[in-house]
Amino acid sequence: MNSDIVTSRFLSHPQDLGVVAVGFSKGQPKAGVDAGPEALIASGLLSEIQNELGYKLHGDTKVQKYDELMPASDPDHRGMKNPRVVSAVNRQISQQVYEHAREGRLVLTLGGDHSVAIGTVTGSAKAVRERLNREIALIWVDAHADINTPEVSDSGNIHGMPVAFVAGLATSDDEEYFGWIKDDMLLNVKKLVYIGLRDVDTAEKRILRENNIKAFSMFDVDR
Repeated sequence: MNSDIVTSRFLSHPQDLGVVAVGFSKGQPKAGVDAGPEALIASGLLSEIQNELGYKLHGDTKVQKYDELMPASDPDHRGMKNPRVVSAVNRQISQQVYEHAREGRLVLTLGGDHSVAIGTVTGSAKAVRERLNREIALIWVDAHADINTPEVSDSGNIHGMPVAFVAGLATSDDEEYFGWIKDDMLLNVKKLVYIGLRDVDTAEKRILRENNIKAFSMFDVDR
């Protein structure tokens, strides 16, 4: 193991890295982001992590397309586009991340559009609650807040909604439409902070203000 690996009291196996490679783009309308994991792996990312940083990789590092989860039809629901497949894929990602995190491993998700964060965060939150009886904290480094709810989103693209879902601001009782996200998978908004915001929708600004969520814009970063 490389001595540069940071030892964490929250990771029982800090030298182990669980990898979830997600070739998925249905959270938004443009093709291409689904090729991201393949490009990263082909460029040697995992080899560098393993050989240069000393991590032991766990999990199937092949890029997963989740074709078997694609429904025959996927009409808009509450204004969301492709809601059934985005929900189903994130449910699978959540379980995969959870299985790594509950073993005390660091988890790396390679996407994919930003809707896949729903699975990454919910799986991590559940595992940390079970293993450590703690809540996770989330640092969201992004130009966008991604905290639109289905009701206020102008586009209906779920890649602009992941924080709303993981923070319990967008809820559903229907398992097919994110109802699988239970209380033990949720993020406490008091443990959320943004860094680098520069393009935030009007409705998102209101959500940030109403929930007293800490945020640092690019103006703050540049100072």
